[in-house]
Amino acid sequence: MSKLTSMLNIGKEMEKKLISVGIESSGQLIEIGAKDAFLRLKQKYPNVCLVHLYTLEGAIRDTEFNRLSEDTKKELKEFSDFLKK
Repeated sequence: MSKLTSMLNIGKEMEKKLISVGIESSGQLIEIGAKDAFLRLKQKYPNVCLVHLYTLEGAIRDTEFNRLSEDTKKELKEFSDFLKK
């Protein structure tokens, strides 16, 4: 079971938040996926934003969040916007 902070983009603060919503390892984050993890975070921490979602997706894909494709960013933004409704 790998620590969350072993993943790209996941620092101590994000790790604490993820653990607080029941995601305790990199394997769990990968299994749950960025969108479901973001939804959990959003429910507990209403101020999490789109960048957090990009960060989670980047961690799962092992890439810097700012290097996600424009299509991926668009899809994630649509998801984030949907949650605001």
